[in-house]
Amino acid sequence: MKLVRYGSAGIEKPGLISEDGQLRDISSVVSEIDGPWMSSEGTEALSKEINSNIEQFPLVLKENLRIGAPMARPGNIIAIGLNYEDHALEAGMDIPDEPVIFCKAPSSYSGPYDPILVPPKSIKTDWEVELGIVIGREAKYISTKEEALKYIFGYCIVNDVSERKLQLEHGPTWIKGKSAQSFCPTGPWLVTADEVKDPNNLYMKTTVNGTVRQNGSSKTMIFDIAHIVWYCSQFMVLEPGDLIATGTPPGVGMGYNPPVYLTEGDIVELEIEGLGKQKQSVILT
Repeated sequence: MKLVRYGSAGIEKPGLISEDGQLRDISSVVSEIDGPWMSSEGTEALSKEINSNIEQFPLVLKENLRIGAPMARPGNIIAIGLNYEDHALEAGMDIPDEPVIFCKAPSSYSGPYDPILVPPKSIKTDWEVELGIVIGREAKYISTKEEALKYIFGYCIVNDVSERKLQLEHGPTWIKGKSAQSFCPTGPWLVTADEVKDPNNLYMKTTVNGTVRQNGSSKTMIFDIAHIVWYCSQFMVLEPGDLIATGTPPGVGMGYNPPVYLTEGDIVELEIEGLGKQKQSVILT
């Protein structure tokens, strides 16, 4: 299933993208796309209703309609740093022996078409297309990497927006440059795991003002999807609805010579194979 949420910020309604690409309102059977719903039998009940009579779910006109992030705000937004060898090299950092884990503040969470709000006096705001993992049930101390896949509800696109000055020039704590309002555009869809045949081999692209900046694949990740979920569970309890951003391929702004950063009016577009596309305009605050 391709799940969405639509409407004004804070009052989004749950929806579904049908096989013919239409948006349908599923609020009659789903009150919210969130952790408790993901960990319940809600998805099975929804699937049965869809298979029995999808026409029962009203069509929603997309014109002038805001599409929000595809699930309620996560309790945790976990990110994996330097998970692509070429990106680590362009950043001038060592290739990690173990996953680099950091967090983004949940208040950075935003919709896939909401604007990127550049912090005051920022001069180094950057883009990062990332494959997002959404956890479907509580996970702690998972015993094997193979078992880790059972804890995944689905996948989505994440733009791990980063202010490099705050990230790299204010001490070693990356969260400072990763957590401003609007720095985690997510969606447009939350695609359930059963519809993503191989999350470790998905095409990924970012353009800025129509110029291709990132052109890669999740197949070049250093640590794959199962390893990431297994590894994170050794250090924290992963809860239903938690979001894990799995790292970015090369082509971020700081990797160019000279670096290229976002400024007023720029248009950033991201896509991942099978997970849709997102687009943000850049606003200086």
